[in-house]
Amino acid sequence: MASPGQPDLAEVAPEIKAPERPAAVAGADLGWRDMEGDDRELQYGDGADEVQDGGFPAVERSRLQELLSLLGLETHQVRKLGLQDALQISSDSVRSWAPQAPRDLPWSCLRKLQALNAEARSTTVVLDLPPDARPAEKESQMEEEVIYWDSADDLSADIYSFSELPTPDTPVHPLDLLCALLLSADAFLQQEILLRMSLCQFALPLVLPDSESHAHTLLLWALRGVVRTSWAQPPRAAGSPWEDGVVLPRAPTFAFVRMEVSSNSKSQLLNALLSPGHRQRDCFWHRDLGLGTGAREIADGLVEISWSLPSGREDLDLFPEPVAFLNLRGDIGSHWPQFRLLTEVSSAVFILTDNVGEKEYRLLSSVKGSAAKFYFILSPYRGKRNSNLRFLNRLAPALRMDHAHVLVKVSSTDGARFLRRLRCILAQVARSPCRRASVEDMAHAARRLGLRVDEDCEECQRAKGRMERITRSIRDADAFRREELRLQGELWRKAARVERELCQAQWAGDPPDKRLAELRHRLLDLRTQQNGHAPAAGLQEFIAGVSCPSLGERQYFLRWMEWGLAGAAQPRPRPPLETVLALRPRQGGAGALREHLWPEPLGVEHFLREMAQFYEAESCLVEAGKLPAGQRRFAHFPGLALELLVRGLPLELIDGSTLSTPLRWVTGLLKELHGRLGRRSRLVVLSALGVPGTGKSTLLNTMFGLRFAAGRGCGPRGAFMQLVTVAESFSQDLGCDHILVIDSGGLIGGAPATAGERFELEASLATLVMGLSNVSVVSLAETRDIPPAVVHAFLRLEKTGHTPNYQFVCQNLHGTSAPGPKPRERRPPLEPPADGGRAAAHGDKQGDGLRTLAGLAFCDPEKQHVWHIPGLWHGVPPMATVSLGYSEAVLELKRCLLENIRNGLSNPNKNIQQLIELVRRL
Repeated sequence: MASPGQPDLAEVAPEIKAPERPAAVAGADLGWRDMEGDDRELQYGDGADEVQDGGFPAVERSRLQELLSLLGLETHQVRKLGLQDALQISSDSVRSWAPQAPRDLPWSCLRKLQALNAEARSTTVVLDLPPDARPAEKESQMEEEVIYWDSADDLSADIYSFSELPTPDTPVHPLDLLCALLLSADAFLQQEILLRMSLCQFALPLVLPDSESHAHTLLLWALRGVVRTSWAQPPRAAGSPWEDGVVLPRAPTFAFVRMEVSSNSKSQLLNALLSPGHRQRDCFWHRDLGLGTGAREIADGLVEISWSLPSGREDLDLFPEPVAFLNLRGDIGSHWPQFRLLTEVSSAVFILTDNVGEKEYRLLSSVKGSAAKFYFILSPYRGKRNSNLRFLNRLAPALRMDHAHVLVKVSSTDGARFLRRLRCILAQVARSPCRRASVEDMAHAARRLGLRVDEDCEECQRAKGRMERITRSIRDADAFRREELRLQGELWRKAARVERELCQAQWAGDPPDKRLAELRHRLLDLRTQQNGHAPAAGLQEFIAGVSCPSLGERQYFLRWMEWGLAGAAQPRPRPPLETVLALRPRQGGAGALREHLWPEPLGVEHFLREMAQFYEAESCLVEAGKLPAGQRRFAHFPGLALELLVRGLPLELIDGSTLSTPLRWVTGLLKELHGRLGRRSRLVVLSALGVPGTGKSTLLNTMFGLRFAAGRGCGPRGAFMQLVTVAESFSQDLGCDHILVIDSGGLIGGAPATAGERFELEASLATLVMGLSNVSVVSLAETRDIPPAVVHAFLRLEKTGHTPNYQFVCQNLHGTSAPGPKPRERRPPLEPPADGGRAAAHGDKQGDGLRTLAGLAFCDPEKQHVWHIPGLWHGVPPMATVSLGYSEAVLELKRCLLENIRNGLSNPNKNIQQLIELVRRL
């Protein structure tokens, strides 16, 4: 009977009520044992595995090693895979291939994730295994199947007909592959994997199981790099989209777990809950996705997390605020620490099961006192009806349940009605006073329960402490720049203007010696004043961080600095896209728009600019004979910056604030790079130019796995470069050892030729970027107009005989992807340059006979240079996935670029010494 004040749970489904309660089964060996620890929590196992010293089953200990050996990852348990291993260019980068052996699976998965391919989880390999080599199906995998009976006649069906052996063409379960990759990757590759998974809208690993050591790890650090955008209110109202990391905001959290056997699939249920209307979303992997049916070997105990984020549209949003969903793979009894964690952090826990017996009663009774609400989702046909009712009534007082907390999918309830009811419960819990947890809160709870947290390693914590010493005093970014980054003030801007005038005077032809001497004297005076300053405390701490002898600590420090600086000042919401599009034409291009709307955010690049200015000032004095070379204090700065470039940090080539190139600093960097690379110093330079907002940074990031700032209206303004390594086995075939990728950022604002100084500045910067390049990708706006500065740069470079291989990219920037022409399908040609472009040509005295840039692209029908890329998103952000068409088109563009380099269609490849000379000339 129910306790006083508790309704009898038999009222939930009258058709399964038993008239008489049978006696309990006595003498059952439940296999209970006490766990070590202060809480003395209860755990049970099936006792099937042989236990050796250490208390862990021997079969579990070898299963991980066997899988790692199968995947070719066994050597990466000591030397972990890093970002550079995953991103280097190889022969596989220029061909479309399918995995031929299990050892190919990790690399295929990484490449698809890099390209944001929504089919990254469908990696399979065709094998011809003998029948006795096929892995046996485990009963614990039954959670991935769901059976919905629409009529009583269906009861005659064989409900176990779906439990077939895994097909031989899929020897590895997709979740096993993911766990094996994460266990073999270092902290920074783990972070990159999760970031790419989030862009594909895959559920993210939160707790990573280790079936060998049972040292389960909560991936707080790996999740810190994930950023999501959401709207708190409709975009047309006063509200606007906000970007924030997923680890900090607190949100209602709902956990879905399985107890013993359930004929309902958690993963399918969660996907249905997260799918608005008829738009099916497959955040959580399940068997019906057709990605393989092999049994899980090491992924049981994995906890995944996903979010439902509002878009500001009431017809699409399931919840008006962000809501988190957790999914525990496997049975809660076999993964008790993970289940306890979920009960500690969740607003509500939904338990899917077919049977509730004595063992399950004792298990769940031990979590009484949890603040989470508990709900059961039962199947009326698989369960023992009488036993279920008896034990649910006994559990009701301990878990504070009533009849509304038990959901039964009966024959008269269709799937849509069941989902509506479940969503109503979720919305009711989210609106009520309930526990709200962030990922950081989950990490605190995990530590209390004895789980590891990846962020607790000494190197990470030392780097975090150093970052906090720098950022704790930042209240206002502008004030910090004035006080701590003193060389980036008025002296810096004056020196940039004088250097620009000096350069123009030298190239004007026979300038008066008096004029040159005056400019050099002014520059020397300004550099002397700069050199009179000493690095401030914040910069000294930063230099100590990037000078740390531990490579891991340096990498941790840079990531912490990125996040610490982003959060040091109050975040500003991005303006709605409608506002951006409305203002752009009236304010002289996107560059002018950004200057009006957003101050440049404080970032790591500002500390590197300060180091560059100390180096520039000191080098200028040494060149003028005003400072002995032996008294230099900052000669090692380029070497420090080079280490960051080699490890994947974009470095500034063109200063975004003064729109100038620190020539001595860039030359020093390239000299250090030459010394570092030695015999492998052959370079290809690939650049991307275009008006901000045309998707060029996202394009480069997707092609090469880079980290250029993208998708943020307030990103850094300068042109940045990043180094991509070519595998030694492929460098001879490709003809180069590294690819230097340059993103023009916000430098090319689309200023017309009549804009005077602004146009001249943009044209000069475009000339520099294109002049350094072997290959240039020009990203065009939806109007398909080529920016006048790019046309002007082309005309300048053509007379020197140095014109890179051009590829024009037209992207569908707004709206969702739809079926359309293939990436290189022929389209009507671009219009010739507008009057502004022609004026630029006449201004450079090129004459009318020169080919225009549009003519270069379209005059030869057989040599197509134009790519039409589908829209990035499939659906409505923030819950949209990256469209498969976008991913495939970008991958095809990448192959074309590499083929052009290999076939010599680009400018001749350079070594670094040649690049240094080219920088000086340009």
